[in-house]
Amino acid sequence: MTLLPFTDPGAGAGDPAILVLANDADPLQAALDGVKRVDLHFPKFTDGRAFSQAFLLRRRRDFQGEIRATGDVLADQLAQMERSGFDVAVLRADQDLALARRVLARYPGYGVGCYQGDAVHVTPHFFAVG
Repeated sequence: MTLLPFTDPGAGAGDPAILVLANDADPLQAALDGVKRVDLHFPKFTDGRAFSQAFLLRRRRDFQGEIRATGDVLADQLAQMERSGFDVAVLRADQDLALARRVLARYPGYGVGCYQGDAVHVTPHFFAVG
């Protein structure tokens, strides 16, 4: 997962390859033709609807482009964001980038050696066939 420091939330506005999806929008209804990046917003760190949106974009819509977390993004949310399908997280302004990288490094291998699948690695590592 790529981590970015806080930037202007309006960056990329007007670019047809970037879809900014409101956190109450249904990702199953979003027009994705020509979209290379979807920005999902966390208005508060306690509002987890963007996790569900990312998961649906990856698993049900098979979206292969970048999914970016914006808004109230904290370092301790990063592992779950990665498992939900996010590629990039733009950290809240008061979050330390170096600390966030260390936090994320503590959870290597989700999907590899994991007992359950996620949005990125659908089949668990220990899945046994017949």
